[in-house]
Amino acid sequence: MRRVEKVIIVEGRSDKQKVAAVLNEPVVIVCTNGTISDARLEELADELEGCDIYVLADADEAGEKLRRQFRRMFPEAEHLYIDRAYREVATAPPWHLAQVLLRARFDVRIESLMRGRGE
Repeated sequence: MRRVEKVIIVEGRSDKQKVAAVLNEPVVIVCTNGTISDARLEELADELEGCDIYVLADADEAGEKLRRQFRRMFPEAEHLYIDRAYREVATAPPWHLAQVLLRARFDVRIESLMRGRGE
């Protein structure tokens, strides 16, 4: 079995569920539950060695704080951004999230790219 090489870091459980629903490939999604301690970051550094790391945080101050922590510990991580109009990953429409992930070379579910009514 091939080891999963891509890891997406998100803040909350609802973010994790939203991202997982859009993806069409095996990706580890790590939920930080907001801020993360330096000790947990050290553990993650060991666990994620050799993986491609992507940070997908909310477009708010807590999200920026998380990004700063990951830039310090994982300078090679790629940071993905949702449109500030949606503020949170969990509230971004699936089509927008799919576009963000597609631009980062993730395989997404085609149906996620379709805009729904009222979006």
